[in-house]
Amino acid sequence: MSVSLVSNAYLDDASSKIRSKPVPWEGYQRAELVTSEELVLIKKIDRQSKAKTESLLLNDGQTYALLYLRLLKKLQRLDTMQYILVLIADALADHDERIPLFTRAGESDPDLPYWPLTRALDMQDEFMQLKASQILTVLLCAEPRPLAPSQLHVFLGTLASMVQSSSPHKHDIGVQCLEALLARPECRQAVWGISGIIAGFVEILKAKQGPQMYYQVAFCFWLLTFEQNIAEEINKKYDIVPLLITVAQHAVKEKVIRVIVATFRNLVTKAPSANLPAMLVAQLLPYAKNLCGRKWTDEDIVEDVQYLRDELAANFESLTTYDEYTSELTSGHLSWTPVHESDDFWKENATKLNEKDFAQLKELLRLLNSSKDPVVLAVAVHDVGQYVKHYERGKIIINDLGAKRRVMELMSHPDSEVRYRALISVQQLVSQSWISV
Repeated sequence: MSVSLVSNAYLDDASSKIRSKPVPWEGYQRAELVTSEELVLIKKIDRQSKAKTESLLLNDGQTYALLYLRLLKKLQRLDTMQYILVLIADALADHDERIPLFTRAGESDPDLPYWPLTRALDMQDEFMQLKASQILTVLLCAEPRPLAPSQLHVFLGTLASMVQSSSPHKHDIGVQCLEALLARPECRQAVWGISGIIAGFVEILKAKQGPQMYYQVAFCFWLLTFEQNIAEEINKKYDIVPLLITVAQHAVKEKVIRVIVATFRNLVTKAPSANLPAMLVAQLLPYAKNLCGRKWTDEDIVEDVQYLRDELAANFESLTTYDEYTSELTSGHLSWTPVHESDDFWKENATKLNEKDFAQLKELLRLLNSSKDPVVLAVAVHDVGQYVKHYERGKIIINDLGAKRRVMELMSHPDSEVRYRALISVQQLVSQSWISV
């Protein structure tokens, strides 16, 4: 659990430059910001050789851990605080046994070790944020007891801003910190409560930042989906299934495919009814069959892809055409599958949209109102027309649910296919005779 748990070339280079800069410790002592005892201790270790530093930490590790944290707590100057963070990270580097020296600091001061490190997150300096995040991750991951929400809230808020940032350094460090923290169940639930983190992960995958970042973000999704409530909701809220399939299909590294397949297995195992329909709509079954035919160096991936293929195939075989249709609605990814243009399908199933207080019809109208995808809009407005055509009371229901105006608005949509399908549906709305309910 050493500092190398979170590593970054920019952070290493900046730390090296900060180590070489002198700090006016005597001036701090004259200004009564540092005691004479603290000055003696810091001068012994300041800018010394690695061998000398290691010897001091070996003999007086607890003393120096407390010194660093107390100085970080009371000093305000940016470059000095940067230097203290580097000293803390250096003390922890390759020395996991020193982590308790810092986590036990709370026994002498309840603000330690976390308050000064959390304060560093609030400073408008990229290095301070990133270095404090690196250290906080190491300390929090090593805590023997479950972490309280109060210990995580500010830090996770910072990580949310980092994964949504335009800075590649912040993306990198933010994702690495979360990858480490999400090994703890209480962190998974805390992260799930901060929508900006999951939304940031989705945008990073869409931005195509390379195989290592693909792997790390997918690993975070894999860890999150061990939680039942998250597995039930994550695709519904963030539409990750089609996105992860796309990433896997374009991946050149086996480890990326492996962790995505493992994530899908979690989703199927923990919440099959919530995820299998979306997976079938996103064409995961043919992709899983394709993966089963490949050669893999990792045996785990073989077992996972076979499990996925078998579960998806069993679910697919039990689907009726109406099940397929409702699966599409639930996923939000309407496309021109055969059911939409089949008169036989609509004659048989139009009234089923009325069941459970028009639940499926309302889902269709939700897509009609909220989707930005022209294909989804074209299919949805077409389906409204089919519903009206094949259900004698359809026109009045559509009107009562407030969808008639939206259908008419779509006749002026920028996409020609949407305009055409809207025109046909309006004709259906106008030509059908009114029938009272």
